[in-house]
Formats: sequence, C-alpha cells, structure tokens
Amino acid sequence: MKNKLLTSTIIGAVSVILGGCASVTDSGQTATQSAVRAATSAVAPVAAPTYPVEAFFETTSYSLAGSERAWFPDNQSVLISSDETGIFNAYALNVETGDRRALTTSTTNASFAIGVLKDGSILYTADGGGDEINHIFHRALDGMVTDLTPGEAVKAYFVSWQAGNDAFIIATNERDPSFFDAYRVDAETFEKSRIFENTQGLGNFVVSGEGRHLAGLKSRTSADNTIFLVDLAGNGDAREITPHDGNIQHTVFTFTPDGSALVYGTDAAGEFVQAWKHDVETGAQEAMLEAEWDVSYVTYSPSGDYLVAGVNEDARTVVSIVDETGEFVALPDGLPEGDLRNLRFSPDEDTLALIVNSSRSPSDIFHVDLTKGDVDQLTDALAGKIDPSHLVAAEVIRYPSYDGLDIPAIQYRPLGASASTPVPAVVLVHGGPGGQSRTGFSSMIQHMVNNGFAVLAANNRGSSGYGKTFFHLDDKRHGDVDLRDIVEAKSYLAGLDWVDGDNIAVMGGSYGGYMTMAALAFHPEVFDAGVNIFGVTNWVRTLASIPPWWESFKESLFDEMGDPATDGDRHRAISPLFHAQNITKPVLVVQGANDPRVLQVESDEMVAAIEANGVPVEYILFPDEGHGFRKRENRITASQGYVKFLNRWLKGQVETAHAPSTVADSAP
Repeated sequence: MKNKLLTSTIIGAVSVILGGCASVTDSGQTATQSAVRAATSAVAPVAAPTYPVEAFFETTSYSLAGSERAWFPDNQSVLISSDETGIFNAYALNVETGDRRALTTSTTNASFAIGVLKDGSILYTADGGGDEINHIFHRALDGMVTDLTPGEAVKAYFVSWQAGNDAFIIATNERDPSFFDAYRVDAETFEKSRIFENTQGLGNFVVSGEGRHLAGLKSRTSADNTIFLVDLAGNGDAREITPHDGNIQHTVFTFTPDGSALVYGTDAAGEFVQAWKHDVETGAQEAMLEAEWDVSYVTYSPSGDYLVAGVNEDARTVVSIVDETGEFVALPDGLPEGDLRNLRFSPDEDTLALIVNSSRSPSDIFHVDLTKGDVDQLTDALAGKIDPSHLVAAEVIRYPSYDGLDIPAIQYRPLGASASTPVPAVVLVHGGPGGQSRTGFSSMIQHMVNNGFAVLAANNRGSSGYGKTFFHLDDKRHGDVDLRDIVEAKSYLAGLDWVDGDNIAVMGGSYGGYMTMAALAFHPEVFDAGVNIFGVTNWVRTLASIPPWWESFKESLFDEMGDPATDGDRHRAISPLFHAQNITKPVLVVQGANDPRVLQVESDEMVAAIEANGVPVEYILFPDEGHGFRKRENRITASQGYVKFLNRWLKGQVETAHAPSTVADSAP
C-alpha cells in the first residue's frame, strides 16, 4: 500500500472546505445580543406558502452503507438505506441510472444497510419496534434472510470487515447481557468464533484489517477514559496504551490500512480532540491531525491511498480528503453547499458516492467521478414537494447566559417575520446530556418554521463540540446551570423585534424533554407552553432502570448525573414529576411504548400529575415506537401534533376538526 498520509502536511489544515461546498455563514457567532438583534432585524419579509405536514416528511431520507463495503462487485451500484416507503429498508442504488432495487421490504421494523459481501449478498441490522435490541441479518442473493445473532435478549452491532472480505467482526452480549464480546464470522459459512471475551468491560471496538489487533475504550468518568489494545494472536489480554494522570477523553477511530498503528482521538493536548496514532509494536505515539475544533472521525479508502477526516466546526462537519502524497484533494465543482457525509470510494477508487446535506436540503446522494470531474445527483429527497426557496437557512449565533457565558445556538427565522409582523418562537433543546444541535436538515424544524414559529436550537453548557471545559460545565449540576441557559434563551428571543416575546414555548426530546419539563416545573412563569418528547421526568427511576448493555459506561453516566445509591435526594430534587404542582402552562407529552431508556410509565405519571394540577395536557402515545421515530407516519403524526398544539397555545388558533389517528392523544 502506498501510504504517505501520516505527514505533517495535514496537521493544522483540516478546516479546509472541499470543492463547491461552502461553509455556513456564522454572522452572529461572536456577536453580542444587541448586535445579533440588529443584524437579524434587517431581513426583509418574504411571503411563503404554508405546506401540509406531509410535504416535509414525505421527503426521503438516505444513508450509504459502511465505508468499507458500500459498493457491489459490479462497481455500478452502492448499498443504501432509504425510508421512501415510510420505513427504512436496504436498497441497491445504480450510480449510472439512479434506479433503486429494494433488498429488504419490512413494513414494521426499520432495516439499515451494513455492507456488501464479495458475492453481492448483504448484511443489515434491525431491532424490534424501537426496542434497541438490534440483530444482524444476512440477505442472500435469492432473498433468503438469516438472523446471524439469534436470541430474544441478544443485542449485536457490526464492528468491521476483514481484509479480503473473507470475514467480518461483530460484537454481541450473548454471553453476558452487560458486556459485548467480539466474534469473527466467516463470510461464506457464517460460522462464528469468539475472538475476544470482554471481561474488562470495554466498548467501541475497532479491529485491524488483518485481524491481528483489537482496540476498545474503558470509561472511568464522563471526563476520563482510556484505550486498551488486544493482540488477538497472543493471549487475549487487554493492555492499556493511554495511561495518564487527570481527566483525558479518548476515542478509537480506526487502524491504519497496514495494521501497524491505531488512529485515535484525544483531548490531552488542549480543549479539543486531536487525532493521534499509536504504533502497535513499539508503542510510539505522535500527533496526526489537529484543528481548532474537535476531530470527529478519521477513515481510509479501501486501498489506504486516501485519508478522510471530519471536523466538527461550530455545529457542522467540515470534511477533508488527503491523497497518498499528503496533498489535499478538492472535489469537482457541481456539488451544492452543505455538509459532506458518508464518503464511499468505489473499489477502483476512481469514483465516490457521497451525501450532501444542509439546513435547506435533506440528504441527497451524489456520484463523483474523480478522474473526469463529473458530478451526478442520484436522488431527489425533496421530490418536488417543497420549493427550496421556501425553506429557511440555519444561522449560527451566540447569546449571553445568566453569568455572561456565550451559548451557541442554531437560529431559524420564518420567512416574513419582521418587526411589524413578529412571530411566536420555540426554544428547542437537544438530547444527551451532552448532545449537540447542528445545522443539518430537520423536517420537524422546517415544518414548525413554515407554520410561522421561530426556532432557536440551543447548545446549552454541557453540549459537545465546544471544548471539554464547556462540555463539563454542567456535570452534577443538571437541571440547574444548563437549565438556566435555556431560560436565558427565552430572554434572547424576547429581545428580537421580529419575535413575539409573549408567546415562546420550550420543546425537546429525551434529555431535551427532561429540560422542557424542568423549565415548566422549576421556572413556571418563563415559558408559555412546553412539548416533552420522551423526556425523563423521574431520574430516580430512570437511573435505576438503565438497559443492561449500558454497563460498560454506567460508571461514566453516574459520574456525570450522579449515582442513584448516593445522589438519590438530588435526583428527586431535579425530577419534574415530584414538582408537578408547580406546572401552570399547557404541555404536550409524546412517548413510544417500546422505549427502553425512558419507560412509558414516566410519561403516564407525568400526564396524570399535570391533569391533577388542573393544567391542560395532551398525550400522544405510539405503540410501535421506542426512543425516537422510525416510521414516517408516526413522524407525521407527531409533527402535526406539535404544530397543532403550538398554534393553540401560542397563536390562539383552535382546530375544530380532529383527524382520526391510531395513537392516543389524551391521558390513558
């Protein structure tokens, strides 16, 4: 392999943007609140039609299979996942014609493509109605499907392919529900043999291409973990390769194509994650990639002649490609603005399949001929249902919190909003704790904005992507300092002359759902309504009932949130369920019956408590979803419910007709 990539050429230079993919203009990212207000007030009103909810969700979501084996042997088709039928299935996409051939046809459980075997058959993964008990399946050329990881309680995930495509590595918890062991699976016979018994509680495995070494993470706290390396040809012992003092976070990325070094991420050198490499024979370590933001991933093309790196640059991903000489590769003109995702080299590496996504455009798949410079769009996610000029671009801004700390946020201003026609607004809180709101396309957000609601997706302290200090500012202070950042988001919005400051709601899913209920319970006069999407309301129960497969990072979770054995009083104090008597504003609660993280009983009890308090509450319960939405019809129902609720309580608009639905929209 001709691999000259690990050179100083790449250090410090990964923030270069490729080809025609322009970066987002962050006009307010360092501005004070008054400067942001002045800048955004200057936008001229533009009329736009109100589209039906289906127009936003009948757009198609696409993703490409894993980087190593996304292409079929004919070099003319790639393996993708698509929800064009309303639920995700695997398809073969012809890069010459754009034609798609369905390889799975589930109408109940979402199926996601993993990769292509050398005979053209495929692997894919699916769970049971959102229960997160994922299995790995093989679909033969004749359509026969085999569950490679059977067992009612067995959870599995794909790790990597082996060189030559003769075998692949998976991880399952079949031996012990709390820990995942690694198995080698023969790609022809599908015989499975355990190659690593995970008694140390490692997670996030990567295995070198020739199958010699395995690396995994061992978490200690939310701020500290370490990497262990296993010589699979030796005695199988795991050897720590990142000993250190103090709190340092690591990430395992990949092995170099020749297997001689592990590429990993570390924040040991500063605020942000850099990519380093560890020589597996000598133990020598050296910096490989650094940027002014976190390095998100590093991967290689099949031959190893190209390195691809992604950097999380202020809520968007900037991708760089470096060739075998250490020079940056600029993609041909013709790609639209947006983030590059899922870069998949063809086996001969003359072409690329990739995805472009932006706040005004869902993910579409493009075919790039690196030799001719041609760019072809293979999919049309919008499918003509919405005029792109009627969608709203994300704007990255900063607003000051209660203590002067600048809080990053993604702002969406409805077309036509102005000082003369101010609009109600929604503060949207991401999941986590530790997630990040980003600038990519969101049908849910665009639907709300199209219906006349400004949206501010806040990245409160504790969010990832802004350095390790910012990330840990909320440790064991959840429901306090991070919540006050969300309260200040209301103040920021109310100061914009194009926002109706008297009608602002708070909304979020998962941890964001918790923040929604906490805002309504602990700051009851701030927001005018709330939308809680499968949010935690009782931390005492939630932390005592985490799924067994979270065992490897339970200590880290408890370090951040607190151990139920010792912090029960604080968990009760920050749990909205025990303070429901404070809630005075209308609430919409959304829940999946199969959710293994936030149990249905949490939402049932929250709804009952709000009702007992005499406060308007609506409840949407999905019997066939878990922690999120896999089915289009459910996403449509949920988003329609959000807008209907917000119209009623922020605009005073009440719908008289009630469309029939399979979900409950009142307390059970």
